[in-house]
Amino acid sequence: MSVPDSRVVPVAEEKAPSYEQAREELTEVVRRLETGGLTLEQSIELWERGEKLAAICEEWLQGARVKLAAAMARRADPTTAQSDDAPF
Repeated sequence: MSVPDSRVVPVAEEKAPSYEQAREELTEVVRRLETGGLTLEQSIELWERGEKLAAICEEWLQGARVKLAAAMARRADPTTAQSDDAPF
């Protein structure tokens, strides 16, 4: 049984959402679970969707951490060309 809500996109139709899209949908999933009134099957389906969205968010955050660490390492390394970080 599927959950009738246009804001919850089935995984098969999904095209790698941005961090913001995944976070927004995850917030909606949590809200709907907390509101209650769903069947057990609907609750499980939403929970599974929430787990997938949380994993997508974690992937985005991990990627951002890697980029930030690389940028900080370049900045700390005096042998690295400054052209990447130069404002002009």
